[in-house]
Amino acid sequence: MSRDARWQALLELLVEQGRLDVDEAATALGVSAATIRRDFDQLAEQQMLVRTRGGALVHGVSYELPLRYKTARQASEKQRIAKAVADLVAPGEAVGLTGGTTTTEVARALAVRPELATGSPALTIVTNALNIANELAVRPQFKIVVTGGVARPQSYELTGPLAGGVLNQITMDVAVLGVGAFDVTHGASAHDEDEAGINRLLCERAERVVVAADSTKLGKRTFARICATSQVGTLVTDTAVPEEMVAAFTEAGVTVLAV
Repeated sequence: MSRDARWQALLELLVEQGRLDVDEAATALGVSAATIRRDFDQLAEQQMLVRTRGGALVHGVSYELPLRYKTARQASEKQRIAKAVADLVAPGEAVGLTGGTTTTEVARALAVRPELATGSPALTIVTNALNIANELAVRPQFKIVVTGGVARPQSYELTGPLAGGVLNQITMDVAVLGVGAFDVTHGASAHDEDEAGINRLLCERAERVVVAADSTKLGKRTFARICATSQVGTLVTDTAVPEEMVAAFTEAGVTVLAV
């Protein structure tokens, strides 16, 4: 296991459990206690956790892992979801993409669609995510529009009034939302209120809204609301979604694609 993969696994265990001791983490990851101690020390230097005698605690402000540590979560599900979302986009459309691991996979799926290999432009991509803009900027057939704003280190997203200033001047055919949670009653939500505010504006400026979320995010809510369920036209998720949840979303007017 590489160091990055080990750190990712450690941080995910820590978020789930709240605290870890060295021996417990070493057993879970199949490495030596000395390796875990060194990992804990280095992650503490980056303020990713709080070092304690014999272990580590979740950092007081780390309610969500930075994007670079979340890329392997539900990876195969996210790739299937991303391909299904990309297939919903027609050549020539203007597409809004929020930040997040799933929407990053959507951007990659759009980049390799044969029908989008040429065009003037093949797609217009509007995003507040620096990593997505960076990946797609090398595709000359895509017109890339990046909002202004202040970068969030957790998600690489630009937020704040500067981002809103750009979005208020444009319209899109479709907005693809990466969310922290999506619930029939409470709608789509994010961990951060500034992130939610920009995502909400993307929804308002788009003709249709697609939520791309694996099943672990469904039936839950997080801190900041993005939009009501009634504003979402399509939910693309994985096949682990319970049938009763599909029925509830369908009754609420959302088309559910489980892939």
